[in-house]
Amino acid sequence: MSITINTPALLFPAISLIMLAYTNRFLALSSVVRNLHEKYLRNETSPFLKEQINNLRFRLKLVRRMQFLGVLSFILALLSMYFIYIEYMSWANACFAAAMILFSASLVISLIEILRSTRALELELSDMEGLEDPNLVDYIRTFGRKGK
Repeated sequence: MSITINTPALLFPAISLIMLAYTNRFLALSSVVRNLHEKYLRNETSPFLKEQINNLRFRLKLVRRMQFLGVLSFILALLSMYFIYIEYMSWANACFAAAMILFSASLVISLIEILRSTRALELELSDMEGLEDPNLVDYIRTFGRKGK
C-alpha cells in the first residue's frame, strides 16, 4: 500500500479533538479530587471514601496513559509525514501504522475510563436509600404507562 503525505495528516484533527476531550476529563477529575479533599479535611467522610479515592487514582492513571498514547500517536504521524517527504516509504508506513495502533490503544483506554467513571457515579448513588436501579425493561414499561 502506498500512502501520500495527506494520509497521516488525516489523523491530526482526530487526535487534536480527542486530546481536547482527554484534557476536559482530566480537568473534571481534578475538580472531583479537590472537592473530595476538602470534604476529607472537614471530616465529612462517606462510607465509600476509600473506594472513591482508589477509583479516582485509577482513573487519573488511565487519563495520563490516554494522553501519553495520544501524544505519541501525534508525533508518529508527524514522523510519518517527514519520512514521506524525504521518500523513506518503509519508515513512513511503519510510523503511520504505529500511530494508528497507539491512537487505537488510547481510545480503548478511554473506553475503560468511561466505564470506571460510571462506577464512580454508582458509588455516589449507592448510599441513597429507597432508590433502586431499574433495569431497562422496567424503565421502558414505566415510561410506556406514563404516555397513555
